[in-house]
Amino acid sequence: MSQVITWLVFMGLLLAFGAAEEGAAFCQILGSSEFPLLSKKGDVMIGGAFSIHSKITQPLLSFTEKPTRLTCSSVNPREFRFAQTMIFAIEEINKSEFLLPNVSIGYRIYDNCGSTLTSMRAVMALMNGDEWSVGKSCTGQSAVHAIIGESESSSTIVLSRTTGPFKIPVISHSATCECLSNRKEYPSFFRTIASDLYQSRALAQLVKHFGWTWVGAVNSDSDYGNNGMAIFLAAAQEEGVCVEYTEKFHRAEPEKLKKVVEVIRKSTARVIVGFLAHVEMNNLLQQLSHHNITGLQFIGVEAWITADSLVTPTSFSVLGGSLGFAVQKANISGLDDFLIKDFWETEFECKETNQDTMTETCREKQALIELKDYDDDVAELRYSSNIYNAIYAVAHSLHSILKCSKSQGCEKTAKVSPWQVVESLKQVNFTIKNGDQVSFDSTGAAVARYEVVNWQHGSDRSVQFKPVGYYDASLPPGQKFVLKTEAIMWPGGKTELPVSVCSESCRPGTHKVLQKGKPVCCFDCIPCAEGEISNSTDSNDCSKCPEEYWSNQNRDACVLKNVEFLYFTEVMGIILVFFTLFGVLLTLIVATLFLINKNTPLVKANNSELSFLLLFSLTLCFLCSLTFIGPPSEWSCMLRHTAFGITFVLCISCILGKTIVVLMAFKATLPGTNMMKWFGPAQQRLSVLGFTLIQVIICILWLTINPPFPFKNMKLYKDRIILECALGSPVGFWAVLGYIGLLAVLCFILAFLARKLPDNFNEAKFITFSMLIFCAVWITFIPAYVSSPGKFTVAVEIFAILASSYGILFCIFAPKCFIIVLKPELNTKKYLMGKMQYK
Repeated sequence: MSQVITWLVFMGLLLAFGAAEEGAAFCQILGSSEFPLLSKKGDVMIGGAFSIHSKITQPLLSFTEKPTRLTCSSVNPREFRFAQTMIFAIEEINKSEFLLPNVSIGYRIYDNCGSTLTSMRAVMALMNGDEWSVGKSCTGQSAVHAIIGESESSSTIVLSRTTGPFKIPVISHSATCECLSNRKEYPSFFRTIASDLYQSRALAQLVKHFGWTWVGAVNSDSDYGNNGMAIFLAAAQEEGVCVEYTEKFHRAEPEKLKKVVEVIRKSTARVIVGFLAHVEMNNLLQQLSHHNITGLQFIGVEAWITADSLVTPTSFSVLGGSLGFAVQKANISGLDDFLIKDFWETEFECKETNQDTMTETCREKQALIELKDYDDDVAELRYSSNIYNAIYAVAHSLHSILKCSKSQGCEKTAKVSPWQVVESLKQVNFTIKNGDQVSFDSTGAAVARYEVVNWQHGSDRSVQFKPVGYYDASLPPGQKFVLKTEAIMWPGGKTELPVSVCSESCRPGTHKVLQKGKPVCCFDCIPCAEGEISNSTDSNDCSKCPEEYWSNQNRDACVLKNVEFLYFTEVMGIILVFFTLFGVLLTLIVATLFLINKNTPLVKANNSELSFLLLFSLTLCFLCSLTFIGPPSEWSCMLRHTAFGITFVLCISCILGKTIVVLMAFKATLPGTNMMKWFGPAQQRLSVLGFTLIQVIICILWLTINPPFPFKNMKLYKDRIILECALGSPVGFWAVLGYIGLLAVLCFILAFLARKLPDNFNEAKFITFSMLIFCAVWITFIPAYVSSPGKFTVAVEIFAILASSYGILFCIFAPKCFIIVLKPELNTKKYLMGKMQYK
């Protein structure tokens, strides 16, 4: 289409210049003249181009005769109001005593019928006029000093590119394509509306505001729709909004439109962004109504969101609840009366619509007279203020160029060139009577200000475009966008916000994992791993908890890890404490029993001094297990291992002493031996002290070099901390255990050698059994200690202490207590010496 237009322009200019070179007496228009729909002469002229009719019928091209003119049909009341507003503003200025006081403004308004082909004819007529002969040359003054229009970006681009080389200013009231901001391509273009750059970005912010991350997008296949949609898609990507589909169609492509409707019907997105001109939107609306596709949330642009032409008895079922950005309402005093009454009486001299009384002038404008009583859209005049501002901008520019003043008027003799108007428009900055400030930025556009409107039913069931917020690009960040969500009515008359997402939001405790081959808004929600959390919705990743923290059950918060050690109050701790105290009690009972019977042959024969020392050490052995229960501290860690090592060495030393005494006693009975003098009571005490002192030295070295210390073990379990005593120096720990084991093995060997000595009460055999149990317990302890996790390590150590202590207590003292308590008749020297048999 653009190539055809360019070719037409080129051929027109070529023919015009060719006619001049041939030396024609006058520069003549080739073909028929294009007359304006509405016109009035004045000292300065302003042109206008509007789509007063929205459809054209192209004639058949037989190539055998001259084609007939294009036929326009379907009057567009909205566009006709634009033409009326232009006339109103011009008439108001002509009556003003302050603005252009002695200069009248005329106008020439053309109907482009919503077609770029007709737009070309209109712009050529605006440039050249409609007289057959223009003059002796074709380089004369343009017929107009400025042009207002057009409503659509594509037509405006044709208009601006055609007039651009001649520097004729074009001021549009609703052409919002960002492409028109290029001052190199469109140096004389201005607009009293903002570029789509702001609206497209605001659309993405609006969609994101309501959490709609899965939307469809439909746009007009035109400069307006394609450029606007491109900006929206880029902004949507920045906002994290995914577009399920992007479809476009032209008003002259019914088959393409059907495919678009089919895509919408099959899609899962419940929100549709419609970057459409009002004509395309009307075509789409008809198809959606025909296929009964309702309940979708439409997001609209200023081109159609407040278009009354879309309001039909069935349209609300499709577009009800729509949200979009609209140009602010016009607030121009006197405009309503002019649109409804004054225009018809002054322009067409029509006061009656009855066919019998209608004047000839009325009959000539029969197609427009049908709109005489049409006032449905007067309450929703929005672009009218843009047209009003555009006319006043031109007037202020002319006022400056003609050097007008209230006292002396304007210099009417001064020749005004369109390029002067262009330069003057760049400088205009004024405030009109309704308070709006008019100026143009570096791209020739106005400041971006929009109302956010919502399609709602009024109390009388009429469709209303209710304002529910605003967008003002001139405000600071954070204040540009304001919405009253509670005032919005959603599709179907619902008050609940519709949902349009590809995947439901991931709750805290989960994170998003993208679905293969799908947009980023389509994902699965995977729970965070243990020890990781996500505390926000739609987290992309889970974060690890600090070392001493762990994730809670919901994986949305880090909580302190449970600190685990062997408590006194837990079941295992209570059982171990019970057996510890029970062992102490048994030991004290045995000691009491031995104390009471200390003068009996049995107690005397068993070396009462070592026996009492052994009972004392066994009591300490039982009690030292208590140091392993409870929270470890520096002192408890050092005490538990050293106390355990020293008390057990003391215990084994006493048993070793008793074993040596047994051996020495039987050796002493042999003729010629005197062994007991070398191992009397003093030597027994020294041996016990010496053996114990070696363990004390080992413990002192351990505590001095690298003592045990409390340690938080975080490696054994991920979800909890094991509070335990680190050994410090493993060598020290195993030296303590090794020394105990060495004494135990030595004691076992000696007792084993003395087990068959001839005595009724040979203590060596009982010591053998006690050491056998002791060694078995501690040999079993080593692998159990190494492999037991957490607090069970401590429990195993306590169990080994208790088991070995109970083994010594029962094996050595139980037989003696049995005789003392139950068989006192055997507690005699004769029986003990083997001279009496027990039956």
